[in-house]
Amino acid sequence: MSEVLSEQKTELIRVRYEKLEELRAAGIDPYGGRYRRTHLAEEVRERFAELEGQRVSLAGRLMAKRAHGKVTFADLQDFSGRIQLMVRQSTVGEDRYELFRKLDLGDIVGVQGNVLRTRTGEVTIEVVHLELLAKSLRPLPEKWHGLRDVDLRYRQRYLDLIVNPEVKRIFVFRSQIIRAIRRFLDERGFLEVETPMMQPVAGGAAARPFVTFHNALEMQLYLRIAPELYLKRLLVGGFEKVYEINRNFRNEGISTKHNPEFTMLELYQAYADYQDMMELTEELITWVAKEVLGTWRIKYGEADIDLTPPWRRISLLEAVRQKTGIDFASLEAGEARKAAEKLGVDGEGKNLWGEIVNEVFEQLVEPELINPTFVLDYPVDISPLAKRKKEDPRLTYRFELFIGGREVANAFSELNDPLDQRERFLKQLEKRRAGDEEAHMFDEDFLMALEYGMPPAGGLGIGIDRLVMLLTNSPSIREVILFPLHRPRD
Repeated sequence: MSEVLSEQKTELIRVRYEKLEELRAAGIDPYGGRYRRTHLAEEVRERFAELEGQRVSLAGRLMAKRAHGKVTFADLQDFSGRIQLMVRQSTVGEDRYELFRKLDLGDIVGVQGNVLRTRTGEVTIEVVHLELLAKSLRPLPEKWHGLRDVDLRYRQRYLDLIVNPEVKRIFVFRSQIIRAIRRFLDERGFLEVETPMMQPVAGGAAARPFVTFHNALEMQLYLRIAPELYLKRLLVGGFEKVYEINRNFRNEGISTKHNPEFTMLELYQAYADYQDMMELTEELITWVAKEVLGTWRIKYGEADIDLTPPWRRISLLEAVRQKTGIDFASLEAGEARKAAEKLGVDGEGKNLWGEIVNEVFEQLVEPELINPTFVLDYPVDISPLAKRKKEDPRLTYRFELFIGGREVANAFSELNDPLDQRERFLKQLEKRRAGDEEAHMFDEDFLMALEYGMPPAGGLGIGIDRLVMLLTNSPSIREVILFPLHRPRD
């Protein structure tokens, strides 16, 4: 069956190439130039009362055609939406009507015409002049089946955007969300900055980096896994409120929550702590949701989520205790491992107390955190850049925000003690030497910056892709990235 479909598609393409040659032989340029348009499709529909009877000029792609003798109706689609065209031979002339009749779905045209409403009530452009602007040599996906192959949708996103209007809406929302974040931060005195994407030391997160090489400098470099250490250098230099909406690259697997290339918001505020970051996070996300969606009540999958503040706050250890009945705070690493095994938690490769506790949390608690929940006080074993808690040195002043069973944000009271930071880096170095490719690299230059003095600060990271997933009810990160990474097809 697939071979038959392939043969049919090949034949359709051959016919379109023949039409291309016929157009050129007739002196018609199938790939025109600049075209002046006055309106978008949706604008004509919305302003019909004002535009009725007036001449307008539009351009877009033909998505449907319905011939009725010497009158042909068609649907023109531009960025804003669709509008009906009515082309009469008596109006455009025999030659132009014949040209229009031979056009294929997918061809891009420019039309001028008068705005009217048909007897069926459809807002329509009665075409008086038309031009072919781009000939489509490949057929669009079949009308009723559409583009439903998920893998093909991601590989050929341009087709996905043409035939699935809801996909286009997701990316319009994404742009609006990012614009709203910038406006929120700019109005609160944050300065947007840019930091290197190629770095001699991959730092700021626990992740395996991509490696590249600079020929002229003859040095190995890493694609950025996080901008954190450079943004903190700016705190040392006197910038007190900075943010970056940045592309990060992590050499990890692909899932519904992970893409090797992704977008993050990271910000740092001098003289603040993680409590300030909690307030800022809650205010930012609720403000963006109200700006873009107009509501704090959203649907994500089967869950109805209420973003109305204030949001729940609970310590990681307490969340684990409430779920399992076990107080991991009273256990040593060996005891914690045995307790985790009894709970059915796979902790392979996790040897430190904090790593084991976090694994229990991630596997048993995290999926149940549907409404916004700040989980506080993460173990120092998994938080090499966060300030240690005075009340319990095994923990840090760190939180993660969970909504819809997924991590959305991560924040610290930033570690600014250069001696403590050096010890943390050394422990991470031991893990790397033991084979942990995601352990933090040792960054001597960053330590030198801390030795000049970094003010106490709060730092926050929000996954833009996951936030867009949440606010657009998208089940996979690949739905909100225009061109996600995928394995090449043969």
